[in-house]
Amino acid sequence: MQRTILEYLEQTAEKLPEKTAFATETMEMSFEEVLKASQSIGTCLAANGCKKEPIVVWMHRHPHMIAAFLGVVYSGCYYVPMDEEMPQFRVKLIFESLQPRTVICDENTCEQVRALDGFDGKILLYDAICQTSVEKTLLEGIRRNAIDTDPVYIVFTSGSTGVPKGVVGCHRAVIDYANQLTEVLHVTEDTIFGNQTPLYFDACLKELFGSLKCGATTYLVPKELFLFPVRLVEFLNTYKINTICWVVSALTMISSTGTFDKIVPEYLHTVAFGSEVFPIRQFNLWRRTLPDARFFNLYGPTEATGMSCYYEAKHEFAEDDVIPIGKPFPNTGILLLDEQNRQPEPGEPGEICIRGTPLTLGYYDNEEKTAEVFVQNPLNTHYRELLYRTGDIGTYNADGDLIFLSRKDNQIKHMGHRIELGEIEAHVNRMEGIRNSCCIYEQEKGKIILFYTGCCEGKELVVRLRSTLPRYMVPNHVYVLDALPLTANGKTDRQRLKQIAADLAVKRRERRQERRTAGHVEKSSR
Repeated sequence: MQRTILEYLEQTAEKLPEKTAFATETMEMSFEEVLKASQSIGTCLAANGCKKEPIVVWMHRHPHMIAAFLGVVYSGCYYVPMDEEMPQFRVKLIFESLQPRTVICDENTCEQVRALDGFDGKILLYDAICQTSVEKTLLEGIRRNAIDTDPVYIVFTSGSTGVPKGVVGCHRAVIDYANQLTEVLHVTEDTIFGNQTPLYFDACLKELFGSLKCGATTYLVPKELFLFPVRLVEFLNTYKINTICWVVSALTMISSTGTFDKIVPEYLHTVAFGSEVFPIRQFNLWRRTLPDARFFNLYGPTEATGMSCYYEAKHEFAEDDVIPIGKPFPNTGILLLDEQNRQPEPGEPGEICIRGTPLTLGYYDNEEKTAEVFVQNPLNTHYRELLYRTGDIGTYNADGDLIFLSRKDNQIKHMGHRIELGEIEAHVNRMEGIRNSCCIYEQEKGKIILFYTGCCEGKELVVRLRSTLPRYMVPNHVYVLDALPLTANGKTDRQRLKQIAADLAVKRRERRQERRTAGHVEKSSR
């Protein structure tokens, strides 16, 4: 029985030692090179007394960073991925939470680590420690004591209080994740992934462990290409990338800018997407461009190892449809619970709750937050059974597929009515001339604010919405942007939109004051 994710690497390195595992435009690492580097790093860490503790890997997004992850696991510790683009304030909070004794860095990041206030632990340079002579006996002893519920990583997510929360993933959950995903996506030695997400998010597990398990190759797509869609597709074609697992915003950036009129991805046969609802108009553009490709909607929170449900979208959808998130992966259980912790009636919404092997170990050093969302299954009073409350609202359609409706925190009470902001966004996204949209709610003033991208005039958009939405759901303010701001993992940055809305409100007040002042001056002059 497989106990650790390292067995994927060892088996593939034995079978395909010279095959490229991870690559950029300028360098590549074979499976054998990854194995040797990671075992050297594991030896170095263990010889330095590191044991069952968090090791920060703070490096430039690069194949070496992946080798460092695996090296940490060889040492019997668990890696915490970070990179040089993280805001310093967030870095400080993460270090305060972890209190790490050791950081692995590279030439790009070592000065940032040294400049970090309050850190007095060891700083290890990748280029030095990957040359350590491997001590097989030492690593074998660590492996004998390993069990599949030991941690593999800590990935930090945002916290409602502004303090990041460290989600602890274990071997058993990651193994299950890799086995289920690669089977559904038909990952093989011939698969060439194009990785889009930063390596400090759990979304990259799809490519990393898909490659390790099946002998596939992963190219790290340069971040800057996601600003230039034609160059991005050229990159996919140059490296014959045939499988991508991207956030929706990365896909719509290509389809909504007319890129397919100039160039198409020649080798793509598998497109998996997630993180947000795919606007139907944009999804249909992808389907028409790649009619022979397989498309998958993936759903799952970081707290459940990043993946719980999937749906293969085999056809185009009507513009008032929603692409389902489908059915749970094998060995994963999904429950819907209403506000009374009961299962809702068929067709009624409920909070999506997850149980089974995919559950992570909770939040690092934060039992209070862990206990809030990792709870006893209220439908089972006979024995201990944890489930994770996602905060997402869903329902089942007539085919028994799960439909994502909204986040609980995107449900508002406005003018005496309970409203899902996602419903407004869905209406907007179906309109001609709209690329994407996002609604936020200004609680104090009771205002619905809509941001969108596209070529439609704001006044025209409001007129259209008045013909399709109840009066109380029509946004109070509508703003067009060149692009919606995104978080580091590619989701719409609602916090940034709230700040933009606040800045615009200040400007509105200033303009009103200027008009009043001008009117007063005019009256005085008379």
